[in-house]
Formats: sequence, structure tokens, C-alpha cells
Amino acid sequence: MPGFELFGEKEKKQVNDVLETGVLMRYGFDGMRNGQWKAKEFENALSKRMQCKYTHLVSSGTAALTVALASAGVGAGDEVLMPTFTFVASFESILALGAVPILVDVDATLTLNPDAVKKAITSKTKAVMPVHMCGSMADLKALKTICDSHNLLLVEDACQAIGGSYEGKPLGTYGDLGCFSFDFVKTITSGEGGAVVTNNKNYYVNADHYSDHGHDHIGSDRGAEEHPFLGYNYRISELHAAVGIAQLERLDEFLQRQQQYYTIVREALSTISEITFREVPVGGIENYSFLSFFMPTQELAEKAHKALGAEGVDACFYWFANNWHYYKKWDHLTNKTSLGKLPKEVQEQLPDYTKSDFSLSDKWVGRNISCLIKLSWTTEEVEERAQKMVETIKGLLN
Repeated sequence: MPGFELFGEKEKKQVNDVLETGVLMRYGFDGMRNGQWKAKEFENALSKRMQCKYTHLVSSGTAALTVALASAGVGAGDEVLMPTFTFVASFESILALGAVPILVDVDATLTLNPDAVKKAITSKTKAVMPVHMCGSMADLKALKTICDSHNLLLVEDACQAIGGSYEGKPLGTYGDLGCFSFDFVKTITSGEGGAVVTNNKNYYVNADHYSDHGHDHIGSDRGAEEHPFLGYNYRISELHAAVGIAQLERLDEFLQRQQQYYTIVREALSTISEITFREVPVGGIENYSFLSFFMPTQELAEKAHKALGAEGVDACFYWFANNWHYYKKWDHLTNKTSLGKLPKEVQEQLPDYTKSDFSLSDKWVGRNISCLIKLSWTTEEVEERAQKMVETIKGLLN
């Protein structure tokens, strides 16, 4: 991770196919296309890979989350349960619909704690949104049981976890809807882009219309199409889809390399008895884009992160103090800082997060370090890196 590290001839060929037609938009201009429909091709390939009935491409992972929620009827005043550890896009997508993000503690999986989810459900809860951060998943079986018993949507934010699986199903397809990101730093990238996957035809049709100003896409005359409901513009371009096609073809190559390098580092760190690793639920397989482990204490995690950086071990993240990925630095959400007025429902229902107790999350995220697995490394570089990590961390513990 990320896929841009290995851009090559396949990506160039797909992009050139689009440039030769001159049609960069995914809809219309049929006569000019010379048979090239890259967005449709990418969608079909994703559906096959994800073993799902429907895929709809959009302009980003954030757009995918917004469109997925909207397609299932989430709107003003509906509450969506999401983890305290994620990227800000998770709550941005909820707020974009006038819905209310309800932060919930994480556990050793580094994503939603099922017991905390149960306690957070109210009469206004509409959806539960686990986020498969850093390539691994929540306890989806437990979450699905909760959702089924309360008639709630299970929407998987799998933006960072393409290629992982749970109980034999690709991540993103276990729940009612799943979302992927193909931004520049994802395992496969299209530069900018995202996708909604589902087995529900109504959700798919809604996503198809909603993401293109409400166009119903019936007939061959775009200007004559109807608009059965309000929509917005979350379209992907043919150029971005073209890059995505080539990258998806290489996904197995990327996953194999990530697993190889992940294993080298994990086996090395396993020699340190004080270290424990992120919990992967039974039946789950990571996509190996990150190796996440826990130090014995928060203080040691902070020291280890700084020491690793000083030793030149880059791409290791201490999320607890990160501006974008942990609730402690989401002041703009906590303070409801917005360019315009927020919807009444958000103003009234958003909890006062200055008074929230997320100590259960702090217990895990405060001790966690996540190390990116780069595709561009050589085996020798990974082995040297792993050894340096072991020496650095042992030096702190002794």
C-alpha cells in the first residue's frame, strides 16, 4: 500500500484508451466513445471481485459513504453509530445528510466494540457503520446480530480494507452496503474515486440516481432523462475509472506482497514478549496494508513511536495524537464549527463530546502503533526495517 508505488504500463494503457476517444465523462457522448465505457467496466470487475450483485462508482470514498447512507434512506435527525477511531470522512458523510454521528468506543480490533454499540442505540438510531481501519475488520457477526435485532442498517466503511475478508465474504459485502476508497494512498488507487457495493437492488438504483443529480439513466438521451428524486453530483470520471481497472487487475499482486512483508515484520516483533497485536475476529483475514500492535503502556507507545522515527523507521503512526484519525483532535466536530448553519437536528442531537467518556477507546488506541506496509520495499529492506524495529523497541523496554 499504496498502489501508486507500482504504477506501470497497464495503467498507462487504460488511460490512453480514454484520451484517444476524448470522452472523459462517464455518461453520454455514445458516438465518440469507440466502445469505451471505463466506469461500467470497472463496476463490473468490482462486482465480480467482491462477489456482489451491484457496484456503483463515485468520486471518492467520502462520496461513497454519503451515497450509501442516502440510498438507504438515512437523512435529517437519523443517528449513525461510528467508531472513535477513523478518518474524519466517516462523520463528514453523516453530517452531509443532516444525520447525526454518534461516536462509540473501539476494542482490541481497533474498531466498533459490539457491547458499546448496544448501549448507544436509541429510538433515532438508523445505522451502524463499522470502519475497517488499517486493513482489518470489526466483529461483523456480532454487529450484524445487533443490527438484525434492532432493524438497523449495517454499512461497512471498507475504504482502507479492500482485499480483506470475513467468514469467506469480501469486506464490504457482509452488511447491507459497503464502501471503498480509491484515493491516492489506498491499496488500489484511481487517483480519486470510490465505490458503493450492495446486493440490494433498490439501494443500487438509488445510489445510481442520487450520485448524478437524480438522473434515472433510462433511455439513450441524457437530456430527456427523468429525475424521480433530488440528487447531487458525485460522479467519477472515465480517466479515474481507467486507472482503477488496471489497479484492480493487480490487487492480488499487491495483497501477496503486503502479506509477505507484513509477515516478516510481525514475526520479528513477536520475539518481544511485551508486545501484543491487534485482534482479528475469528473468520477474518486482513488485507495486510498495516501492521498494528500494542505497547504495554501509553507512555511506552509514545516513546516507541518517537524512537522509531529517530531511527529512520518511517510510516509508523501513533493515531492517539493524530489530527485526523482520532476523536481527541476532532475539535471542529465537538465545537460544531461550520461555514454555515448546521441542521437543527444536528445542533440539538449531537452529543457534547467534551463530556464523553471514551476511556475504553483510549485504552487501546493510546497503546497502539500502526506501521504501513509499502509495496515499493524490497525483501531486504523489510528485513532490515524489522530488525531495526526490534532493536529500538527492546532498547526502550530494557
